[in-house]
Amino acid sequence: MAHSRQARKRVRQNKRRVAVNRNRLSRIRSFIRRVEEAIASGDKGRAEQALREAQPEIMRGVTKTVLHRRTAARRVSGLARRVGALPDA
Repeated sequence: MAHSRQARKRVRQNKRRVAVNRNRLSRIRSFIRRVEEAIASGDKGRAEQALREAQPEIMRGVTKTVLHRRTAARRVSGLARRVGALPDA
């Protein structure tokens, strides 16, 4: 248990930050899951739309330091490659 006032404050701040970051990461995963579901269904139009919505959300995770920039770039690139490989409807 933290003993100094500063350490107790740090514990409080960390709890808040963890909650915020967990929420952000969950939101990002939800957007990624929507793209993957659209890819699995084979609907290229829906997949492209989901990717357009997911990309800024993933990159926002970088600016908020929830994701590393290269991890985010790799995720977006992989999703875009899979969406592009879908046959046109």
